[in-house]
Amino acid sequence: MSITTDAKELQGEIARFRHELHQEPEIGLDLPRTQEKVLKALDGLPYEITLGESTTSVTAVLRGGAPHASAEKPAVLLRADMDGLPVQERTGVDYTSRIDGAMHACGHDLHTSMLAGAATLLAERREQLAGDVVLMFQPGEEGFDGAGHMIREGVLEAAGRRVDAAYGMHVFSALEPHGQFCTKPGVMLSASDGLFVTVLGAGGHGSAPYSAKDPVTAAAEMVTALQVMITRQFNMFDPVVLTVGLLQAGTKRNVIPESARFEATIRTFSEKSRERMMKAIPVLLKGIAAAHGLEVDVDYRGEYPLTITDEDETNTAENVISGMFGDSRLSRWATPMSGSEDFSRVLAEVPGTFVGLSAVPRGADHTTSPFNHSPYATFDDGVLSDGAALYAELAVSRIATLASAGAGN
Repeated sequence: MSITTDAKELQGEIARFRHELHQEPEIGLDLPRTQEKVLKALDGLPYEITLGESTTSVTAVLRGGAPHASAEKPAVLLRADMDGLPVQERTGVDYTSRIDGAMHACGHDLHTSMLAGAATLLAERREQLAGDVVLMFQPGEEGFDGAGHMIREGVLEAAGRRVDAAYGMHVFSALEPHGQFCTKPGVMLSASDGLFVTVLGAGGHGSAPYSAKDPVTAAAEMVTALQVMITRQFNMFDPVVLTVGLLQAGTKRNVIPESARFEATIRTFSEKSRERMMKAIPVLLKGIAAAHGLEVDVDYRGEYPLTITDEDETNTAENVISGMFGDSRLSRWATPMSGSEDFSRVLAEVPGTFVGLSAVPRGADHTTSPFNHSPYATFDDGVLSDGAALYAELAVSRIATLASAGAGN
């Protein structure tokens, strides 16, 4: 039978696993219960398992049993992230999170369950594989650089040599109609950096600001000036997005505080703009602070690089998607998305691509549905078997191509 047919047979099993994950989300790099569930799902399958040292990651290697002509067997990596978010779930689904203040609001439970399903599909085809498959079950995607940890611990060389290609997938609870696959060659997702600013003043009575050094007004000016700077120093066709998500100061309305602080996320779509932001922001904020007779501490933290997909690997994925599901199920984005991903670190090391999959509930309006990270974001189980099938077919078809081309020679 075909991979898609076999995947549909596993639909119920994959959905049950997804619900188990969804009910018990964990955050960050330490996901012991999630790791335990993944290991249980892989139990009995012919994988070589390696557990992370600095995280609760799981790396599983399947050794293909088919003959290969190359000096070294080709290897393909498939990645799924496993962590949840500090969000209180409001979806009302019958498998709602049981953990207060934690939710799989970005669909990582779907990624993990789909890759676990693919593990079964690939194991059943082990003797047909003229190469190895590396499954990368990754913690800490949501701001903890789990991919970086796994790369440093050798996930890309887990098969004994560096993988030839890598594929990741991400579901969405909005944007595209149910079941639609999305790709884009080149820059697909923005880079992400963090800005942490503390304005240092001198406290005093609210009725006499001239006797103090008010950090609040300076911080407010900085927040506004950052937006103006972007429109005046950066090309609109190479966009920059800066959002202040945290602004804190003071304890009472008539007390001028000693300090004010704010935090922002910064998204850029080119290395040129990213480097310019790193230089321009401290200059701007220190200038404003000086004008107010204040001091400012500016901490600009580089986080995730641009997610840049390989054109050939993207074409490969598109051909596989069209062959499995038809051309109507495939969309190519015209512009990048301003979200960011630490799978970018994998794609910076080896050729690969990233595929989006819409898990918008059937019948829902994808243009108004709550998006990822919302406490109301709902992801439809109906895409699970297709996602598992795509994971598996990407590995099978790419290994076949690499083997016939003599990869490793």
